[in-house]
Amino acid sequence: MKNEIIEWIKTIVLSVAIALLITTFVKPTIVRQHSMSPTLQEYDFLIINRLLYKRSGPENGDIVVFQSDLKTSMGRDKLLIKRIIAIPGDTVLVEDGIVYLNGRALDEPYLENVYTEGKAVEGKEIEVPEGKVFTMGDNRGNSRDSRDESIGLVDIDEIVGKAFLRLYPFNKLGFIN
Repeated sequence: MKNEIIEWIKTIVLSVAIALLITTFVKPTIVRQHSMSPTLQEYDFLIINRLLYKRSGPENGDIVVFQSDLKTSMGRDKLLIKRIIAIPGDTVLVEDGIVYLNGRALDEPYLENVYTEGKAVEGKEIEVPEGKVFTMGDNRGNSRDSRDESIGLVDIDEIVGKAFLRLYPFNKLGFIN
């Protein structure tokens, strides 16, 4: 009986250690809005790499989850998921429906509607400072992102991680670009 209890304790301790290890490196999340459509849909279940930006900086095109100052209906800070358009040192300009990165029109094959409203940044070239990124949702007409004064440039320290794997729906299971 004593050996069986010891085996149970070992199994429980090992399970807790594995769970803690996994949650240190990855974080599951569910998409709650349509701002990243068509790339991501509401209720997609994603896995976020939490350690990637501890080793290297974010890159243009990464889809990231970050803390915002917006509040949920429960009063908690809202997590947002957006695509990085510009990283520190880049310039971004939205003019006449086109996004320019470092003076060149941005090729965005992931968009259904390539016309992009500039909102608060229309016609203003923005240089992204150190420690910040400029983000946008793929559903440009229905996305609160860096073009909106309530979001603005995102602190790299506020990035929870990079979305890299979709687990649900099962017919779209796979890595995210």
